[in-house]
Amino acid sequence: MKTGVMVLNFGEPEEATKETVEPFLERIFMANSALSGSSTPEEAAARSRKMARARAPGLIEEYLEIGGSPVNAQARQQAHQLQRELKRQGLAATCYIGMQFVEPFIREAVAKAKEDGMDRLVALPVYPLCGKSTTVAALDDLQAALDDLGWAPQVREITGWHRHPAYLRLHADHISEYVVSQGITLHDAGTKLVFSAHGTPLKYLDDGPRYLLYVEETCRMIARGMGVVDYVIGYQNHSNRAVDWTQPDIETVIKEVDAKKVVVVAVSFMHEQSETLSELDIELRKEAEQAGLEFYRVPVPHDSPVFTELLADLVVNALRNEPVMGPLGMKRCLCRGRPNTFCLNASS
Repeated sequence: MKTGVMVLNFGEPEEATKETVEPFLERIFMANSALSGSSTPEEAAARSRKMARARAPGLIEEYLEIGGSPVNAQARQQAHQLQRELKRQGLAATCYIGMQFVEPFIREAVAKAKEDGMDRLVALPVYPLCGKSTTVAALDDLQAALDDLGWAPQVREITGWHRHPAYLRLHADHISEYVVSQGITLHDAGTKLVFSAHGTPLKYLDDGPRYLLYVEETCRMIARGMGVVDYVIGYQNHSNRAVDWTQPDIETVIKEVDAKKVVVVAVSFMHEQSETLSELDIELRKEAEQAGLEFYRVPVPHDSPVFTELLADLVVNALRNEPVMGPLGMKRCLCRGRPNTFCLNASS
């Protein structure tokens, strides 16, 4: 049986041009058009185009400032390393990259897997904390692509996996190594550990993934792994839609934190991208320094061998005859409600 692993990501334009960035933003705004209220598809499309044109100049400037987004290159590297690790473990799988908002799109990855004669697919969104506009949306895109092709291979979907012991250990060890390299300690009274999570509209929390719970749980377990009890959490929200977002904003956290030094961890990201390299390293650093704080941002451990082994572990466990009985404790995802979807969140 030929196995394809669909490594699903958000994606960002690799070229900081109007021709690439505007369509990218338009797709994002269109995918989230329900946030703006009910409208016809034509009205939603027109509104998305207008918003994309308004936002594009600022985002292009951000991409130029960080030297271009590395997320797609890092995703390719992760897929390559995962395929090699699966082979080492005796699973001759082919890994395909599918992006939600840039090429290669998820539908293109599915079409290539069909062309290659895959018999079964494992859908693996590279989002540790399951969210409606990330994990769930990526899996919906994959299912839509299968439907459009009239193709029905065996499919196993993976949703939330932030409870994986290796993920928590990876973060705790990586943060600890970083602060040592900077000559600081998280146990100093003047140093504060700050977790920065991807924000989400509150409307997306009404049903489905319990994203806020996942963020709080992840931060608590990572901090515990380092023996740290004093930390704060902030959310990277976007102000381009007049909707309520997760709180508190990371900017508010930085302005109000009682510390001399802050160590910022981008807890919900497994790639470096504009939201880490620009929003944190440039914009948030400026806010912190204006408030008189020393600013340290822990790099994302996207290329760690531990992360590769973690992803392989998820794939192997998802392919068990009964993942619910597997050693990892993977169970059927309750919020997605499909018999072929598994996660590590279903036990609570």
